[in-house]
Amino acid sequence: MTETPPLPNVAPSSGLNFERVLPIFALTFVDVLGLTVILPLLHLYAVAFGASPLEVLFTAAAFPLAQLIGVPVMGVLSDRFGRKPLLLISQISTFIGFIMLGFANSLTMVILSRVFDGLFGANLATAQAALADITDDSTRAQGLGITGAAFGLGFLFGPIIAIGSLEFSDSLALPAFIAAAYSFVSIFLTLFTFKETLPPEKRGTGRLQPAQAVGTFFRLLTSRSIGLLLVLMFAQQLLFYGFETLLGLFSLNRAGLLGQGNGFIFLWAGVILVIVQTRLIKPLSARYGERGMALLALATLGIGFLLLSATPQQPHPYYVQRGVENEIAKLAPSGTEMLIGDIRVPLPPETGRGLGAVLWIFMAVVPVSVGAGLIRPALNSLITKRAGAGQFGAALGVSAALVSLANAVAPVVMGVIFQAYGATAPFLLGGIGMLLLLILAWRVVR
Repeated sequence: MTETPPLPNVAPSSGLNFERVLPIFALTFVDVLGLTVILPLLHLYAVAFGASPLEVLFTAAAFPLAQLIGVPVMGVLSDRFGRKPLLLISQISTFIGFIMLGFANSLTMVILSRVFDGLFGANLATAQAALADITDDSTRAQGLGITGAAFGLGFLFGPIIAIGSLEFSDSLALPAFIAAAYSFVSIFLTLFTFKETLPPEKRGTGRLQPAQAVGTFFRLLTSRSIGLLLVLMFAQQLLFYGFETLLGLFSLNRAGLLGQGNGFIFLWAGVILVIVQTRLIKPLSARYGERGMALLALATLGIGFLLLSATPQQPHPYYVQRGVENEIAKLAPSGTEMLIGDIRVPLPPETGRGLGAVLWIFMAVVPVSVGAGLIRPALNSLITKRAGAGQFGAALGVSAALVSLANAVAPVVMGVIFQAYGATAPFLLGGIGMLLLLILAWRVVR
C-alpha cells in the first residue's frame, strides 16, 4: 500500500489561508441567508393551503428527511468528482426549489419543492468538505468554525428579511423569490470565486455504483472510529434544536414575551455565537484540542439548559395578560404551535412583574450559545480526522444528514414533553441529556 501524499494547498499550521476560505464563507452566508428567509415562514405556506397540523409537520420535516438521503449521496459524489461541480449542482437545485415554492399553488407543490431541495441541495456539507480540504489538523476546527459563523450571521439576518418582506406584500411568493435571488447570487460566487479544493489525483477512483453512496451512510454510522461521533452529533442537535423550537413558547410561559422580546433573545444568542466561532475556536482548539473543545461544549450546553429549566415565572414590567391573549389570537396559529400540535401555553399572572425571568433567560442563553458555537466544529473536525482525506465529503455528508434528521424529530419529541410535563421539562431533560453525553464522550472519545 502506497503512502498517501499530503493534501495540496493546505494552510500552514500557523494560520488559515483566508484567501481560500473567504469565498467559502461568502457562499455559505448567502446560502444560509436564502434558507433562513424561508424557514420562519414555512408553516404559513402550508397553512395557506388549508393544511392540518399533521400536514404542516410533514411540510416542515420534508426537507430534513430528504436530506437524510440526499446529503450522504452528494458527499460521496463530491469525493469522486470534486467539490465545485457538486456545489454548483446543489446550489442550482436549491434555486429551483425556491422558484417552485414561489409558484406553488397547492400543498403538494410546497412539499415537492422542499423534497427536491433536500435531495440535491447539499450546499453546506459540500462547503464544509471544501474547508476540510484546505486545512490541516491544527486549523480545521477554526475553519469549520468560520463556516459556523457564516451560518450564525445568516440566521441573524434571514428572519429579519423574511418579516420585512411581508410588511411590503401579503403574498408568500415574495419571500420565496427573495430566497431564490440569494441562491442565484451564491451560484455566481461559486462559479467565479471558488477554486476547486480537491484535485483529480485526490479523488476516488473506479466506477461509482448506485448503492455505494447510500451504503456509505450505514458504513460510517457503524464504524468504530466515527460512529460514536456521529451519534453524538445527532443527539446534541436533537436537544439543541428542541431548545430553538421551544424557546418562544418557554419565554411566553415564563416572562410573557412575544415576538419582539424573543427576537432580542435570538439576536443575543446570534451575537454570542458569532463571537465564539470567530474569536474563541482557534485558541481553544490550540490549547485543548478538538476533544477538549467538544467536552467543554457539552458541559456548557448542559449547564445552560439546566439554568433555563430553573427560570422563575415572572412577567416583564409591561406585561398585560389580556393584551398578550389578543396578540396571540391575531397571530394564531403560530409557527411553533403548528409544528408541534395544539399546545396550550399557560400565561403568567399579572402579579409580581419584574425583570427577573427576562434577565435569567438572557443569562442562561450565554452558555447555551457558547456550547452551540463550539460543538459542531469540534465534532466535525474529529470526524474528518478519522475519516481521512479521501472521505471528507462522505463523512461530513453523513454528519449533515444526521443533523437534518434531528431537526425533523426534535420539534415533535420536545413538543410532546412540553405539553405533557410543562414548560421547564424539555430543558431539564435536555440539560441532563447533555451531561450524560459529556460523560459518554469523556470515557469513549479519544
